[in-house]
Amino acid sequence: MPDQHTTLRAQRRAETQRRIQAHAVRLFTERGYDATTMTDVAEAAGVSPMTLYRHFPTKEDLVLFDQHGQLVAERIAASSAAQPLVRRIGRALVDSAATLTGGRGDDLTADERFLLARLRLMISTPALRAKHLDNHYALQQAIVDALGDGSTDPDTAFHIQVAASACLAALHTALVRWAEDDGRTELPDLIAKALAAAFGDDIVTTPDA
Repeated sequence: MPDQHTTLRAQRRAETQRRIQAHAVRLFTERGYDATTMTDVAEAAGVSPMTLYRHFPTKEDLVLFDQHGQLVAERIAASSAAQPLVRRIGRALVDSAATLTGGRGDDLTADERFLLARLRLMISTPALRAKHLDNHYALQQAIVDALGDGSTDPDTAFHIQVAASACLAALHTALVRWAEDDGRTELPDLIAKALAAAFGDDIVTTPDA
């Protein structure tokens, strides 16, 4: 179990990363991704270039870094193994989106505005689109790891990979639609709608067994 000092260090690190990333996304949005340098981001965030590179080794990381995979994996691990794979994955995607967007309401939350800005950058910036595929794969691998273990037989592992890939295709479609809609639709609802279109209306509404 981590001690208090370790926990505090992790919290400070996470806070620094959030601050740096928020400034980076703001500058990329205002000035353009290519026109903004790592030095510009360090100055705006009030950190040294060395600190910036320690947290974000590449410029792409300033946009692409997130905790989505960890959140999804935690929710899958807490779900009932008796449920179908796509239901466990689908509900984890919807629940983690609700956590990341920071609540509901008529106006966009600060978290939603940040996520929307990041998503627009990923979609519109050629240098980020290919790297975004790496994030997609990392999320898929986090889901596979959460559902399987070292003893999983090849056929079961294949089924898990297929289910994860299919759910993430629906997620991607929902994210693009959310960006096109300027975030007017609640993201968790849009993800649920995409999953329902692919797998049926009960994919994220049926209670765990």
